[in-house]
Amino acid sequence: MGDAIADVLNWLESRGDIQSLRAAVCDLNGIMRGKRIPVEQARKALEGKLRMPYSLIGLDIWGEDIEGNVQVFSTGDADGLCHWTGRGILPVNWTAHPTALLPLWLADEAGAPYLGDPRRALARILDRYAGLGLTPVTATELEFYLVDPTSQRPVGPVSPVTGRRLDSDAALSIDEIDDFEGFIHDIYEACRMQGIPVDTAIAENGVGQFEINLNHVPDALRAADDAVLFKRTVKGIAHKHGFAACFMAKPYGERAGNGFHVHFSVLDKDGRNIFDDGSDQGSDTMRHAVGGLLAAMAESTLVFAPHFNSYRRLRPRSYAPTAVAWGYENRMVAIRIPGGPSAARRIEHRVSGADANPYLVLAAILGAALMGIERQLSPGEPTGGEGQGLTLAKLPPDWASAIAAFETGKRVAEIFPAVLRDAFIACKRQELNTFALNVSDFEIETYLESV
Repeated sequence: MGDAIADVLNWLESRGDIQSLRAAVCDLNGIMRGKRIPVEQARKALEGKLRMPYSLIGLDIWGEDIEGNVQVFSTGDADGLCHWTGRGILPVNWTAHPTALLPLWLADEAGAPYLGDPRRALARILDRYAGLGLTPVTATELEFYLVDPTSQRPVGPVSPVTGRRLDSDAALSIDEIDDFEGFIHDIYEACRMQGIPVDTAIAENGVGQFEINLNHVPDALRAADDAVLFKRTVKGIAHKHGFAACFMAKPYGERAGNGFHVHFSVLDKDGRNIFDDGSDQGSDTMRHAVGGLLAAMAESTLVFAPHFNSYRRLRPRSYAPTAVAWGYENRMVAIRIPGGPSAARRIEHRVSGADANPYLVLAAILGAALMGIERQLSPGEPTGGEGQGLTLAKLPPDWASAIAAFETGKRVAEIFPAVLRDAFIACKRQELNTFALNVSDFEIETYLESV
């Protein structure tokens, strides 16, 4: 990695306007956490000499330590080593002064990967694919809302062209794309600078809702990096334009949720798509992969829907799935097999919300698919529509049920290391307990004098 480090240091030397860097790891909630360091410390960070506590990975959504976390209390909140991921320097131009991000992941004192790091969990799954001579090719689709940052509750932004506040749905509206061209252009430019392969952008169903797709790449670790960096970029560019970008799964109770759909195929060592058998139905291997995805889906739901708000999105007739089902060209089910040329045969996984951690999502999906391929699991018959009249297994209906399913799941235990599972469960239980202690205004209004 010596040449890559030299390239980064040379680039920094050419950018005299950059005086500080952000050195950060990604925690279990998908939040980048780390330090602002002087640019003079770049070599130290790139060479793996920067230290941060292991517990940083497992903080709850409010940034609080997890009560009873073994990494905090029994080890004295020990530090791990921060290794550079190898992703090139990532310029940031939406802050008050130009800076750049150095993406890191954790290792122990001996330099071995720290398996509680979500990026390590995905790398571990990809090592298993590589051992079989297989390469997943992945692409992601992320939805988000632009909202007015001055409002206590989410409301549509004011159009920079008309000066009017958005208050109606505008699915696939070219006019809305045009009105927000300045914002979208800056996203594309920032993504270009960071090597994030952005593709198409559309106005989605909700008020001020957009979807931007990222291109397929034959490196799932890079695809997850891209998704994490994309979310951070969109939020930064939104602030620059006077908006806030919201990736909550369901910011509006009555409007469309924000999804995070994952498309993937798998190449063999000769570059052949093993999901393609020349037919519209796809290969037996593809159906085995679907079988694995369905088998692990219920107990993996906490990964795809990790927050209290996530379960507002998973509702019937909302284009978000509630049942463990698959189908061809069917957007009403959890696993969709898109049409098109057989050479591009792929699987679309539609369960995850945009609030999920991309590393954990891709690890859960690709880990379950590999399990299905190795064990030749059958997916059963494909489902048409929403599967009315069929007896289909259901996703956990609420957060507590999803935590319990993840905790006892035998398949997720094969996909994720124990140290990560324990930390994720403890984090989600603490967050659940915190929500349980907070009584909403609506509850007070409803029950205060009526019961």
